[in-house]
Amino acid sequence: MNLVVTDLTQRFAGTTVLDRLSLSTGDIRALVLVGPSGGGKTTLLRILAGLDLPVAGRVAFAGRELPRDEAGLQAYRKTVGTVFQAYNLFPHLSALDNLLLPLVQVHKLSLEAASERVREPLERFGLAAHAHKRPAELSGGQKQRIAILRALVVQPACLFLDEPTSALDPEMAAEVLDMIQELKLQGTRFVLVTHEMQFARRAADEVAFIGDGTVLAHGSAAEMFTNCPQPRVRAFFQRILP
Repeated sequence: MNLVVTDLTQRFAGTTVLDRLSLSTGDIRALVLVGPSGGGKTTLLRILAGLDLPVAGRVAFAGRELPRDEAGLQAYRKTVGTVFQAYNLFPHLSALDNLLLPLVQVHKLSLEAASERVREPLERFGLAAHAHKRPAELSGGQKQRIAILRALVVQPACLFLDEPTSALDPEMAAEVLDMIQELKLQGTRFVLVTHEMQFARRAADEVAFIGDGTVLAHGSAAEMFTNCPQPRVRAFFQRILP
């Protein structure tokens, strides 16, 4: 992944949400962003995904800086996948058509080529039997897995996932987390915002603790969860981890 963030600043309505945030990772597959609510995790993720433009600062993946013009950002967004808390599936379309739409309309594949691309992942993740159901007919876990597949079938350089299990009960959340773990094992690179600390500890190559608009601590999952040197971060983990 080789992510480098330098002095990233973001403000909304005069409130500073990110305050000269800097972060540099190794060549990793999975970066997990954790920390208290309102600390800036989602804002950072949206900038990394090219959805928002910061007030100041720079972001680079593998040495290539993110564009700062809308045309450049539109082109960049076609190379990544983003998954939100609320699925964002089109309610009037079947699960299959939700997968096909971006491939045909945005990436200009033929319907035949798009159908062939989605066939195998639908089967691999146990969703083929539900492909012709509309979102209202799917469970929460199924809807979120379809949303992840929709981001995945465009063959993104990186997936950005914002609290993908926050609206799910524990059983459905486990389905989604198992899927994300399998994707990592298959080589998918992702940045994940989550409050699922046990999963973060298991799946992350590196963890960044975001609070007060900056990176309060950053390191390997083992370093962060076992004995983080930052007292505030260590106390946070001690409160919520067994």
